[in-house]
Amino acid sequence: QVQLVESGGGLVQAGGSLRLSCAASGRTFSSYTMGWFRQTPGKERAFVAAISRSGTATSSVKGRFTISRDNAKNTVYLQMNSLKPEDTAVYYCAAATRWVISEEKYDYWGQGTQVTVSS
Repeated sequence: QVQLVESGGGLVQAGGSLRLSCAASGRTFSSYTMGWFRQTPGKERAFVAAISRSGTATSSVKGRFTISRDNAKNTVYLQMNSLKPEDTAVYYCAAATRWVISEEKYDYWGQGTQVTVSS
């Protein structure tokens, strides 16, 4: 079992930055692929970024969002730069036992944190 708790969301002006954190419980954090997803009202949850156990990372928001992890702290981060109003969403952290980017393959989810970007 893994419990995930996101933090770091909030209100920011367009062009600004935020860093989201996701703290995981359990001693096996380093064995999980970690992902970030986002959801806006009326839309399905969308993939944002993922990082493997070994640190291989991918992001759907090229050049602006970067995922990283600190296994010693059981924490995964999402650095978001040059934020745009369309980045406004609830951001979720998730954990999977293998390298995947499909939402349905993730086993554990956090409760989400709201990010609002004003124009």
